[in-house]
Amino acid sequence: MAQCHWIALFFALSFLARVLDASAGDSDPLYKIPPRACIEHCEKTGCVGDKCFQHCKLSSDGNPIDGPWYLQEPLYQRWKQWDCHSDCRYHCMLAREEARQEFGYKPVKYHGKWPFRRVYGIQEPVSVALAALNLAMQFHGWVSFFILLYYKLPLRPDRKTFYEYTGLWHIYGILAMNAWFWNAVFHSRDVDLTEKLDYSSGVALLGFTLILAILRAFNVRDEASRVMVAAPLIAFVTTHILYLNFYNLDYGLNLKVCLVMGIAQLLLWTVWAGVTHHPSRWKLWVVVVGGALDMLLEIYDFPPYRGFVDAHAVWHALAIPFTYLWWSFVKDDSEFRTAALTKKGK
Repeated sequence: MAQCHWIALFFALSFLARVLDASAGDSDPLYKIPPRACIEHCEKTGCVGDKCFQHCKLSSDGNPIDGPWYLQEPLYQRWKQWDCHSDCRYHCMLAREEARQEFGYKPVKYHGKWPFRRVYGIQEPVSVALAALNLAMQFHGWVSFFILLYYKLPLRPDRKTFYEYTGLWHIYGILAMNAWFWNAVFHSRDVDLTEKLDYSSGVALLGFTLILAILRAFNVRDEASRVMVAAPLIAFVTTHILYLNFYNLDYGLNLKVCLVMGIAQLLLWTVWAGVTHHPSRWKLWVVVVGGALDMLLEIYDFPPYRGFVDAHAVWHALAIPFTYLWWSFVKDDSEFRTAALTKKGK
């Protein structure tokens, strides 16, 4: 894994899908459990059916015959980090799913994930492509917001903007792009490091959007008051990220933290849109309602179509137009506040 309120719930619900690593496919005796295990056989022989892997050929001391696996691939492909064990897991999964399909069985999850088909070493190519598009939409929204403020709207004599939340939205844009970047990386290759980076960037975005929602909803403009609101939340989010990265990647705890922060800001934006006379409040409502409907795709998950497009990928696709609409609201808000302040100053 961009919009203040619904991306928060997206990250929270996407964490729920990763709470349990054990899946139905893991317990399949033909996949993992000795003595018939495909993975065990693959790691000994280096082959799954007719497919063989050079880096699975081991000497008597257990080391690869041709050196470490990461030296047996071209330099531009080594980032994938597909070793013998991971390649065996992947191809055994595909072989087992093909056998299940012949008997009319539906796909099952392996190690907490659906059986996706890789493309050039990328685990979930459609989700990666859509995450990249969301990143591009965030960049477009952020740049257009910057151009509007500094080149189209009036500025103060010191060349600063009239809009009081300019800096906060700049930070939001950077955090949102960072979150989508690491989300794309995680879907490219799911390893411990990319998982932690994806989680950390998502939690950081979620925590900051809660701060932003509080400051905008309650119209907090005084710097001292902003610090008083932000400081405890920043301390909490920072502690939580450090806990996940260096002590225990507790999926259950992380889910609870994300749900609390996500629901809190969702309620804040919904109530604020209901009581304010903001001219663009309808955009906020559309994003809130649309984001809530998108959450159903995370709850009612379905296997990837042809091994590529699952509910998560569809959600990524639907996030693109809502990202555009959200930044449109932000720009409208900057125009609305600038007009009100310049009119007051005359």
